[in-house]
Amino acid sequence: MKMTIRGADISQRKAAIVAGFGLLIMTMFAIFANFFVRQSLIVPGDAATTANNIMADELLFRSGICSFIIVIILDVVVAWALYVLLKPVNKSLSLLTAWFRLVYATIFGIALLNLVIVLHLLSGADYLTVFETDQLPAQVMLFLNAFSYGWQIGYVFFGLHLFVLGYLVFKSGYIPRILGVLLIIAGFGYLIDSFGIFLLPNYDVTIALFTFIGELLFMLWLLLKGAKIPEMKNQDETPAEKTEAKAEEKPAETPKPEVKKEEE
Repeated sequence: MKMTIRGADISQRKAAIVAGFGLLIMTMFAIFANFFVRQSLIVPGDAATTANNIMADELLFRSGICSFIIVIILDVVVAWALYVLLKPVNKSLSLLTAWFRLVYATIFGIALLNLVIVLHLLSGADYLTVFETDQLPAQVMLFLNAFSYGWQIGYVFFGLHLFVLGYLVFKSGYIPRILGVLLIIAGFGYLIDSFGIFLLPNYDVTIALFTFIGELLFMLWLLLKGAKIPEMKNQDETPAEKTEAKAEEKPAETPKPEVKKEEE
């Protein structure tokens, strides 16, 4: 006789908690890498100063790269957790939004290679002597810009991820609809910024900085309320459908047996 052992799948509540903490930790590492590392070391339009800054604080630059790697790992975890959380709403669209985030993480990882190349350019290796002294800073700035543009391409897929995610949240019935609307707006913010940068050479507006509130509120809701969402046994039914199904499934009344009195 064969025995089949099946482990219990992760619940929606646990998935919500995983997604919430994943987004929280990811946000902290992203803020550190982007604002405390990149903006403190990179001087736009000044290649020589930028190269000197990176060489003077190489450890900080390397820590920024490591922080971005952690962000990518957490992006994969969050994509999986959100898929589990929203699968009851629409399995196909939940899978699609997970794939959009995974594609974004992949493009981001490829773009991150440009920062690794910057380290090699400033390593002082012998093979770099073929470059003139003033050429290396220009090469550094070139790869730093390549990282930014590669990341911006990834944001197109991230915007699509937020758009579909917002729709699923809006339709879920167990997450506030306003969060779905704000996530859709945040998705449009990333799409407008990304296409604006590539279509308009002098585009210098960052709409995503204002529409980011939807992502922040969604993260806070997952952390504070995610553990209280209703669990659904049937992963293909929404809460509204389950309520209707329960209303239709009324137990049939069993006829009471008639008791005849015996005649005396």
